[in-house]
Amino acid sequence: MSPEKTHSPLHLPSLSIKGFRGINDLSISRLGRVTLLAGKNSVGKTTVLDAVRVYAARGRRAALSEVLERHGEIAELTDSQGGKTVGPHIEAIFHGRNASEKASFSIGSNGNSDQLACEAIPPENNTAEVYGSYPADFFEAPVRMLRLALQNEEYAIPWYFSPLALSFNIARNRRIYQYVYGASMEHKMPAQILCESVGPERLENDRVVALWDAIALTDVEKKVVDAIQPVVDKEIERIAIIGNVDHERRVWIKIRGQAFPVPLTSFGDGALRFFGVALLLLNSSDGFLLIDEAENGIHHSVQRHFWRMVLNAAIENNVQVLATTHSFDCIRGFAQAVAEREDDHGALVRIERKDDEIWAVEYSEKNLKAIANKQMEFEVR
Repeated sequence: MSPEKTHSPLHLPSLSIKGFRGINDLSISRLGRVTLLAGKNSVGKTTVLDAVRVYAARGRRAALSEVLERHGEIAELTDSQGGKTVGPHIEAIFHGRNASEKASFSIGSNGNSDQLACEAIPPENNTAEVYGSYPADFFEAPVRMLRLALQNEEYAIPWYFSPLALSFNIARNRRIYQYVYGASMEHKMPAQILCESVGPERLENDRVVALWDAIALTDVEKKVVDAIQPVVDKEIERIAIIGNVDHERRVWIKIRGQAFPVPLTSFGDGALRFFGVALLLLNSSDGFLLIDEAENGIHHSVQRHFWRMVLNAAIENNVQVLATTHSFDCIRGFAQAVAEREDDHGALVRIERKDDEIWAVEYSEKNLKAIANKQMEFEVR
C-alpha cells in the first residue's frame, strides 16, 4: 500500500472524541476510507458512530435529539407553571451526564481546527451571536443554551427541556417564541455533511424504496445488481421495485432463464443486507455511511464479498464508512478484502474499555494480512 497515492480527502482522517456520552477521551490516529471498529459489547463502538453523526450534522439539535431518543434517553420534565411533559434528556449527551453550566464535548480530527466543540451555557451569560430579548419568566424555565464552535465560527442554539415551559411566553410574544425556538439561527451554522446510517436491523421497506427511486433508471442500477450477485446463486438480469395500490412496493429480481421475477426476500437476510448497504453507499456520495453491527444477516462465507463491495463503492462514490462488529468472521472477511487491494483504504481498530477509561488499538497493514491469512487471531468477545 503506497502512501504516495492520492485519494479524495476524508472528512475525518483521524478521530478525537472528548466528553461525549460514554466516552471521556478517545483518540484514533488514523481512519480509512472504510474503518471497522471491533470490540466487545458495551465498550463504546456505537457511541463512536453517534459522535460522527453529530459531527456530520455540525451539532444541530435534530441530530442530538435523534441520538438521545434512539437510546431511550427521555426525561420527565416540569415546566415553569408546574406542568409535566417529556423530552430528550440533554445531560445524557455529555460524559457522566454532566448537568453543570460548563458541560462540554468535542468531536473531530486529532489536532485539527475542524473540531466541533459544544458547551452548555445559561441564556443570561450567552456571548455568542444572539438576537432578541427574553421575558423574565424565560429564565425560570428548564432551558439551556448550547454554544457551538467549528471552523473558527461560534454560534448558539437554544435547547428546550420542555416545550410547555414556553407556552406562557408564546402567548405573550410571538416574536420571542420564534427566536427562542431557534430555527432562524440554524442558517448561521456550517453546512452539514451528508450522513446515512443503518443499524443491526434490516432497512425499513419505505426507506429502501426511497433509496431505489433515487437511482432508478440510471447507470447506477447495474452497480446494485453487481453488489448483491455474490449472495444470489443464479445470474441476476434486473432489479425492480414492484407494487400497486393494494400491495406495498417491494424489491423483486429477474433471474436469467426464469419467466417470472422473484422477491428479494426469498434469498434471505444476507441479500437484503447487501442490497440495503449498496443503496446507501450509492446515495451517500461525498458523505458518511455508518453501519452498526455490520455482520448482521451476512453469512461468514460471503463476508469477504460484502467488504469488497463496500470498499469498491466507498472509493468510487467518495464515501467515508465507519462500521462496528463483534464478529471474528466479519473481521477476517474485512481483512481479506483489504489485503486484496494495493492501497491503504481500509483501517481496523479495536476499542477497549476498563471502567471509565477507553482506548483504541490500531492494526497495521501487516496485522491485517496476518488476520486475512489466518496467521493471527483477533480477540473480540
